[in-house]
Amino acid sequence: MKLLSVSWRYLLSQPLAAALNLLLLTLGLASISFVLLVGEQLDHAFERDLAGIDLVVGAKGSPLQLILAGVFHVDVPTGNIALQEVQELEKNPQVAELIPLSLGDSFRGFRIVGTSPAYPAHYQASLAQGAIWSQPMQAVVGAEVAHSTGLHVGAQFAGSHGLGAGGHAHGDNNYQVSGLLAPCACVLDRLVLTATESVWQLHEKATALDDEDRKIMHDEREVTMALIRYRSPLAAVSLPRLVNTTTGMQAAAPAVEITRLLRMVGVGTDVLRGFGVVLLLSAGLSVFIALWSAVRERRADLAMLRMLGAPPAKVAGIVVCEALLLALLASALGLLLGHLIVHGVGSWMQAQRSLPLTGLIWLPVEWSVPAVGVSVALLAALLPAIGAYRIDVTTLLNGR
Repeated sequence: MKLLSVSWRYLLSQPLAAALNLLLLTLGLASISFVLLVGEQLDHAFERDLAGIDLVVGAKGSPLQLILAGVFHVDVPTGNIALQEVQELEKNPQVAELIPLSLGDSFRGFRIVGTSPAYPAHYQASLAQGAIWSQPMQAVVGAEVAHSTGLHVGAQFAGSHGLGAGGHAHGDNNYQVSGLLAPCACVLDRLVLTATESVWQLHEKATALDDEDRKIMHDEREVTMALIRYRSPLAAVSLPRLVNTTTGMQAAAPAVEITRLLRMVGVGTDVLRGFGVVLLLSAGLSVFIALWSAVRERRADLAMLRMLGAPPAKVAGIVVCEALLLALLASALGLLLGHLIVHGVGSWMQAQRSLPLTGLIWLPVEWSVPAVGVSVALLAALLPAIGAYRIDVTTLLNGR
């Protein structure tokens, strides 16, 4: 305890140098903590939401956009596809399951998705209250939607045209909430689910002028995209090519596109990680210079400690303790700052109805952050500690 007390007082004796070293170490460790938290949560979100989805089929356009819009619901879809083509594709013997999705409307920024009961079943979602829809214009609300909007079983609401807040409201055709989903920590938490027929009925009523128009629109019904699960792994070779070459639709493999996305995102995380490493190296060099200078300035003090009976190891330990105190304090501040930044980014993304991120979790991999901080500090303190250990008391007392 005396050793720690002396080391702490030595740190406080040079507040500006200690603050600079602390700042550099904290920023470096915070950037590493940020990368670990964001990377782990995004990987988990991708793995969770993509589970069991082998292929996404939609309108021609960007395959990555198709995946982001159809699986994660964070982008706009590439367009609509004919229902007749989707039904023909569903009959293909290589297709084990096809889940239609119809997008275009929202409620207070949360997307309304026309689909089949197979969609919540795919994610093994359970109902917290109520029941699944049994007829058009009934809706099942995700946990995050219910929490943010206050919707409850039996409540009615009007959807708005468009996938963001502020669109034209379909005030003459209200949905009725038939059930609330229990939190599933998946994409369903931020969606409003209804029957595909609800979407058709809503827009046909809004645009059809007479029975003839309604019949034409019925024959030309569309969906936005379809999620497909293969019957066997061999379908991955032939089915995407079949869709892309023989139909007016586009097939995108989630595994391929997300790998490409992670490769692009990985460039940014590598840059941020490299920035953190540079900060840590700079902090290590700064700590080394500060401790080396401190040993030279305190040679008389350290010699006095030796005369009072302190062994060389204890004198060297003062220097090491200074570095450790800096490292431990910087680790705590770095982790706190990293979590705060992630939580701030997560709150912004939640407001955008995007992928969920939070700083209110602890990952086992984060134990590496203080380990890195302590390692950098110990390496920086090594030579100064050796210098303190080798101080010659006799030489100092003789004034040489």
